[in-house]
This record gives sequence, C-alpha cells and structure tokens, in this order.
Amino acid sequence: MKKNLLIATLIGVGLLLWLASGMFAPGPEPTLDTKTAPLADREQTLPRVRTRQFNAEQRTLTRILRGKTASKRSARVSAETGGRVVSRPVERGDRVEAGALLCELAVDDREAAVAEAESALSQAELEYRGALELQDKNLLSKIRIAQVAAELESARAGLARQKLNLKRTRITAPFEGIIETLHMDVGDLANVGAPCATLIDLDPLLIAANVSEQDINYVSLGSPVTARTSTDEKLEGEVTFVGSVSDETTRTYPVEITVPNPDYRLRAGLTTVASVETETVLAHRVSPALFTLNDAGVIGLRAVNRDSRVVFHPVTIVEDAADGAWVTGLPGVVSLITVGHEFVSAGQQVETVDDSLAPATASLL
Repeated sequence: MKKNLLIATLIGVGLLLWLASGMFAPGPEPTLDTKTAPLADREQTLPRVRTRQFNAEQRTLTRILRGKTASKRSARVSAETGGRVVSRPVERGDRVEAGALLCELAVDDREAAVAEAESALSQAELEYRGALELQDKNLLSKIRIAQVAAELESARAGLARQKLNLKRTRITAPFEGIIETLHMDVGDLANVGAPCATLIDLDPLLIAANVSEQDINYVSLGSPVTARTSTDEKLEGEVTFVGSVSDETTRTYPVEITVPNPDYRLRAGLTTVASVETETVLAHRVSPALFTLNDAGVIGLRAVNRDSRVVFHPVTIVEDAADGAWVTGLPGVVSLITVGHEFVSAGQQVETVDDSLAPATASLL
C-alpha cells in the first residue's frame, strides 16, 4: 500500500515539474503577417483595376414596333343591277388586272332598250334640225325651239342610261388584286348590292402597328423601317401614316408602314416586328456587366481620369442590342473600369492595368 502511494506521488511531482518548465522556455520569433499588419501600412497599397479605352460612335437609334401585315385596300365588288349570273370566269386566289370580268349577268332586254333609245335619239335629232330651219325662216317660235332642244337632250340622256344599264351586267375589278372570296356562282340571281367577289390589293403591303405615348414623337413620316415577319421574311419600307389620336383603351397611336410587294409574295395578316430608325447620336457600346449604381440610385459607369482617380458617369441606355448596350452620357473617349469597378468608389485613386492586354477578361465585353 505504501509502495503504491509512493509511486503515485512521484508521478504527480513529475507532471508538475513538466508543466512548470513551459513558463521559462523562450517563445517563437514574431513574423510579419499582412492580415495582422498595421492599417497604415496596408493603406499605402493602391487598389488595382483593369481599364479599357472606349470611343464614341455614331449610332442610328431605332424603336421596335409590333404589328401585322395588312392589305393596302380591299373591296366587296357588288352588282349595280339585277339579273341572273351567266358567267364567272375567275376563281379564288386568281390575280386579276383592273377591269377584268368577275361576274356577268344576263342581258335580257337591255340590248333592246339600248336600240330603242338610239332610235328615239335619231328622231329627236331630225326634229331639232327641222326646227332650226323653220327658225331661220321665222316660222317657229322660240318656245317651240326650246321644247325641241329639251326633247333632244332627253333622248341623249335616255340612251346613256340604257347603255349604262347594259354595261352594269358586267361586274369588273376596280383595281388590280387577288380574288379572296367568291360570293356568286353561275345560276345565282343577283340583286342590286349583292356582292360578286372580294378583291384585295397587296401591292404595296401595309404593316399596321401601334406606338406608345413615350415613343410617338420619335416616329415620323418617311422614317426608314426594317421588319421581319413570323415566317422569317425580311421587309424594308417607310412610315406613311402616323395617327394623331390615341386609342382610348391602350393609349397607343396607330402607325402604318408601306412595304413594296410587286410579286405578291408577302401575305396579309402576318405577325411582324418592325425596327424604325429615329435619330443618330454619339454613343458607346458597353457590356451590361459594367453598369453600376451610385449612392443616389442613378445608373452609370465607373471610369478613371488622367489623375488615376475613379469618376462616376451617369448614363442613359438608348438601345439594348445583342452585342451590348448603347449608352449616352460619356465623354467621347473614356477609360472605363472593366474589372474591379465594384470595389472602388468615386474620387478614389487607383492603379490601372490596360485590359486590352488581358485576354481572360475579353468575355466581359
């Protein structure tokens, strides 16, 4: 028992001596760490950013309009007289010239009426010439001469009326176009005002679109337009109409764009996206990744001036293209910060590196 107590006492004394030895051993030499270095020493190193020079370019601004193609004009060509349809030489989809026959009605007694009117006119002309001979001999009063002259004019008018009535049996195209719909067939009985066919004119073709209140002042007559249809057909034309009164519901203004279509290749009713050229400005093309906000929430870009200090330039985005955003508000030549703009502020002095020498950042532009 005494032996065990003695062994435990010796072990405890040894542990105490080992722990006490650490209090007298020399510590490791202190090393300089940038994380624990004094703040004054760290501030002596300027932040490093990458910059690239951007030059202003002339850019023609555009406004995007969405609409659809439409025919320049269309007409439901109708009968002006009654009769049975005896001929219809056209079919749906036919392209016809102005004056082409669409429907022909039965002549019936109209030719006889014309012959009767011609005979009446011949008689009236003879009576008038005889009256003039009697007037030269002072054998006829002025009143009778006036009556004979009136009968002659009435005969002429009667003949013209009967010829017109005969002509109306031929329903013709008022302009060149395509037959869209047929309303009559051979054997149908046409009444006055009954439609024979619907004719549409596709040359030129119209693009009917609407412009918002914010963009209406940028669109003017004669503005060049480039458009693309839902069938991926490219169109070129110009603005030929700009509305003066907005729609009460949408508050947009109607706009018409005229596009040549001599071969009738383009159809009406196609969804279309049109780009209207509005004005030419000096602008810079930049990556949207470079945009930032100042303390007031204004969008802009950070640049470096000649003194290597950061400058904040408020900008206006005038066009958002697939290859970058076009902005105004920058000097003609400016060195924009392309890498590191999130970590510096206006007025701060920086160390710059030319980003054109760093291909790894090219994807940011």
